Amino acid sequence: MSPRDTLRVALRALVANPLRAVLTTLGIIIGVAAVIATVSIGTGAAVSIQRQITSLGTNLLTVFPGRQQTPFGISAGVGSIQSLKSENAEAIAALPGVEAVTAELSRSAQIVAGTQNDNVRVQGVMPSFPAVRNWPATQGSFFTDEDMRSRARVAVIGATVAKTFFPETDPVGQTVRINRVPFTVVGVMQTKGAGPGPAGDQDNAVFVPLTTAQRRLFGTTSVGTISIKVREADQMSAVMEEVRGLLREAHDLRDAAADDFTIRNQADLVQTFQSTMRTITMLLSGVAGISLLVGGIGIMNIMLVSVTERIREIGIRKAVGGTRRDILLQFLVEAVMLSSVGGALGIAVGALAARSISAVAGWSTIVTIQSVLLASGVAASVGIFFGLYPAQRAASLDPITALRHE
Repeated sequence: MSPRDTLRVALRALVANPLRAVLTTLGIIIGVAAVIATVSIGTGAAVSIQRQITSLGTNLLTVFPGRQQTPFGISAGVGSIQSLKSENAEAIAALPGVEAVTAELSRSAQIVAGTQNDNVRVQGVMPSFPAVRNWPATQGSFFTDEDMRSRARVAVIGATVAKTFFPETDPVGQTVRINRVPFTVVGVMQTKGAGPGPAGDQDNAVFVPLTTAQRRLFGTTSVGTISIKVREADQMSAVMEEVRGLLREAHDLRDAAADDFTIRNQADLVQTFQSTMRTITMLLSGVAGISLLVGGIGIMNIMLVSVTERIREIGIRKAVGGTRRDILLQFLVEAVMLSSVGGALGIAVGALAARSISAVAGWSTIVTIQSVLLASGVAASVGIFFGLYPAQRAASLDPITALRHE
């Protein structure tokens, strides 16, 4: 029996019971669609998180103040010790392998401009901030070293702040009041978008010289973080150790003393997020895969019913010269066709579901060719695995017994 004849007979058998075929493939459709949608959500989330972290700057090290330890052994959160100073940032900038450094001090403050009034994140930073964070000003300019030295009351605003406070006018040259202190807007930052974690909208911020923020706004000599841009990616570990040694010496920490600061590598942060998302995606895909198992059992059940209904047909085929191999292939092809059609429909439904989730919920979803190939392969494998036993049972029937069957 030729392959074309085998396909034609299998298709004719499936078309003879269309409702049964549709209901049989339903489990495969749901399972494959669930896998495609789940993997697309996980892949989209991983790419989105990586893009957001990368948008903070490349080859980036971030130094945070340390934790405060209570007498009872209870540790407060990172930043509970104000151990970092702007002088530390200046010393780090002189290290080999360091391209640029900025110290940052971030607080929430009341912003007033005309009739608009809102609480906005105010960040005191150094003039090197755009170079460290790959975040330039698109209107006007960023403040200068002279503005830092003179504690000038100048501000560069984020794109969201510009739209909120100056929707119809050019913000550059306008005046905003930060905690009732007047500042002149000298620039508007490039649109950045949402940030990772609790940062929220990165564009909803106002940037002022660090010295101005410390002396005129917040009354402190410490800084919140120090961001370091390393020249080459392969120098990250070496620079991290140099920064650690410099800060320990600057803070007069003895050998046995713990660091009063924390250094985080952005590359490690990206890998952590990606590993977490892969784990979550695999877990959800495993749950969705249960539907494929149920669909496979449904195919086996229907194929066994089909074998029982067509015993006489099998006997006639064997009587006119049909071999065991022909019968085996016929029923196996039927099972694979059921699962393959279900897989194709499931891929279409899953891609549509991913697109709908992206449109309705605003989530980033990406349907990759790898997930499509995986779903197609799994669907075909399910057909082979669960169709093999019914096919073998049909092929092993005795032709004389089969011809006597009513």
